[in-house]
Amino acid sequence: MAFQNNPSSVSPSEVEGRFTTVARTSLDFARDKRVRPILTMTALALSACAAHAQNAPATSSSPKSPGVEAPAQRLPTDIRRVTLIVRDMETSLKLYRDVVGLQVNYDTVVETSGVALPAGEPGAKARLVLLNSNDPFIGWIGLMQWVSPPLPDPGPYPKRMGPGGTVIVMNTDDVDGRCAAAAKIPGVTMTAPPRMQEYPGRNGGPVIRVRGCNFFDPDGTLIEMNQILN
Repeated sequence: MAFQNNPSSVSPSEVEGRFTTVARTSLDFARDKRVRPILTMTALALSACAAHAQNAPATSSSPKSPGVEAPAQRLPTDIRRVTLIVRDMETSLKLYRDVVGLQVNYDTVVETSGVALPAGEPGAKARLVLLNSNDPFIGWIGLMQWVSPPLPDPGPYPKRMGPGGTVIVMNTDDVDGRCAAAAKIPGVTMTAPPRMQEYPGRNGGPVIRVRGCNFFDPDGTLIEMNQILN
């Protein structure tokens, strides 16, 4: 049913009557047993699409690695997290939670065997804190401090690295600001300030441009904090 273009030529009672007719026609259509299954299937399909859109991860703004494609088939193993044994939990949290910006998702005290994880006495208590970044399953950092009894103080950590050493590489949003804040954490040793670096492109891709700094965390783990540039 088409409405006239000139509103003044239609009386309010006529407009009300026309809307009533449309509403009744739609209701009769919905009551038709032949149409009802179609309407139900359409509603379910629309609901599923809405749920998928709501639950889909926001990947459009996620960092990409040029030249690296998702595997055609899921690989058998995920690297879930690295767990660091730390001297002082609160100092480490100031770095990884407050400066790096990771989110604590687990904080508890566990009893250790001293065997599977060969540290401390059997039955010793350790505080375990887990922190995640943007992915809810991989890319986590764990922090573990023995509290009862504590581990012996190992003394100053070495400032030179060799076989068995660990480097944790991060990508952040404000490398200059976060590197400056990290330098103020007690026990952190900066080895290189923020600077520009370029690496050959992967598989013939564009040059990889990175601005980053390097530092030892309060327990001697080397951190490479980068900001990938377009």
